[in-house]
Amino acid sequence: MASEKNARKGNRKGRQRAVLIAAVLALIVVIILIVGVTAFLKKYSSSTEQTDYASYYSLNQDDEMFVVFDNEKMEQKGIVQDDELYVNYQIVHKYLNKRFYWDSTEQVLRYVTPDGMINTTTDTASYLLGKTSETADHVIAITRDGEMYLSMSFVKAYTDIHYEYYKNPNRVVISDQWDDVTYQSIKKKTQIRQKGGVKSPILAEVKKGDLVTVLETTGSWSKVCSQDGFIGYVKSNTVGSDQDVLYDHNFTEPVFSHISRDARINLAWHQVTNQSANANVADVLGKTKGVNVISPTWFYLNDNQGGIASLCNQAYVTYCHQQGVEVWGLVSNLENQDVDDTSVFSVTSSRDNLVNNLVAEAIKYDLDGINLDFELLPAEAADGYLEFIRELSIKCKNNDLVLSVDDYVPASYNAYYDRAEQAVFADYVVVMAYDEHYNGSDEGSVASIGYVKKGIADTLEEVPAEQIILGIPFYTRVWELTPVDAANPTDDEQANERGYTISSEAVSMSEVDARVAANGVNLEWQDDCGQYYAEYQLDGKTYKIWVEDQKSITEKLGVMTDNNLAGAAFWKLGYEKNTIWDTISEIMKK
Repeated sequence: MASEKNARKGNRKGRQRAVLIAAVLALIVVIILIVGVTAFLKKYSSSTEQTDYASYYSLNQDDEMFVVFDNEKMEQKGIVQDDELYVNYQIVHKYLNKRFYWDSTEQVLRYVTPDGMINTTTDTASYLLGKTSETADHVIAITRDGEMYLSMSFVKAYTDIHYEYYKNPNRVVISDQWDDVTYQSIKKKTQIRQKGGVKSPILAEVKKGDLVTVLETTGSWSKVCSQDGFIGYVKSNTVGSDQDVLYDHNFTEPVFSHISRDARINLAWHQVTNQSANANVADVLGKTKGVNVISPTWFYLNDNQGGIASLCNQAYVTYCHQQGVEVWGLVSNLENQDVDDTSVFSVTSSRDNLVNNLVAEAIKYDLDGINLDFELLPAEAADGYLEFIRELSIKCKNNDLVLSVDDYVPASYNAYYDRAEQAVFADYVVVMAYDEHYNGSDEGSVASIGYVKKGIADTLEEVPAEQIILGIPFYTRVWELTPVDAANPTDDEQANERGYTISSEAVSMSEVDARVAANGVNLEWQDDCGQYYAEYQLDGKTYKIWVEDQKSITEKLGVMTDNNLAGAAFWKLGYEKNTIWDTISEIMKK
């Protein structure tokens, strides 16, 4: 009996052990399942993490906001102050309206309108429009940490934009797109995330019917910008059909007037380097025919405060007017190399001095116009130079002075001259369609017909034909090619490689005739250049000339007439043959 009882007791313990083991195993399985499901959910479920806006958008102060312009978040920020939005000047100037000009040195804000120039400073709602005092609804400009911020309502008054402000976080969404703006409709409730992927933090919730702009699509995720300025990613399958939105548009573009002449401009530049040269005006003008504008090189920048050197001469002007010829005084930046162009144009007081000095001289000597010839400007001077043209144009119009600006043919490296903006304010834009090849370059034409045609075609993309004056050279270059002695190479590696050095000099038409005759050269017409070509050997050197003469000038003037340009300008008096004026005069009359 005892053994049987012990056996039953043992069986019971065994069953309990088995149940315990089974329970433990079941628990382990459950734990494994829980861990597995948790891991699965963690790996494949969507994150509910919300973006920390202050950190993500670097909003370090409560009144800061981020700025979105045309579906792009700007690097600079804005400020909300006294119920007004202020946007960093760099954003305004680069993206919204480049005519707002801020002088950070003297803390002056300028803006040129058809009614006159706006002039103000920071932390005030008051401004001058011309000589009239005005007051805006808010402070116009504020500064913080060395940066200037402009009132958006003030900017909008002069700019073709619309914008909306949103809170949590502070942000402004700006656009210059009007008419039917195409968005895409969201098909179902979803989230905009920082990056493409369900684990990325949520920027914003969007519901069915909300509108977004799709910026790019990569696989199953699309980068979008919501109407209220969140830029992030949604699943591509949540993006629906296009939907057009029409914004109210009541902005009127400003219209700037111009002084123009009924007859074609037939301008000749007269190089004057001292007062005694002014006495030659009767001689040089007497050899011309049909010239209605003469531009003497009378002014140049002479210091960093806007001071100028002047060679104006009253007898010169009086004589020209007696001949029915206008005088447009030329101002240059090439004579005094100690002057810093950037400083002159960017500092308000210096720019004002330059404008006032030029206009004062023009009034004193009864000039008819001012011709700007600012060459080799550095890119950092460009904004100030354009503002100088804007501000000078106001005083020129007020005093009935024609304002013309000399420009290179358009190229990527001089695009910052911004001919389109110049043409809004200047009366004429002169295209200096020469120096295609210059002293220091490889040999070639100074102004081939192809170069001239392209220069005008490219300028016409920015400037109306009725404002363009075609600049034509009377000079050419005589290129001298000197063989390099292989045993004694020069310091110029290019010259050693090609086997000769290159130099050139600018000469007149008569000088070319003399050299051609002296060396018994047969001229060869080149259709691709629109010029005669001469080449000869002398004292072991080779000389090459692409000739400017009556035929080549006729070809260039054909570009003027074919494009209905305002006229032509010629550099420079004294370099032409007298007979060329008969041709020029006839073509100008057509």
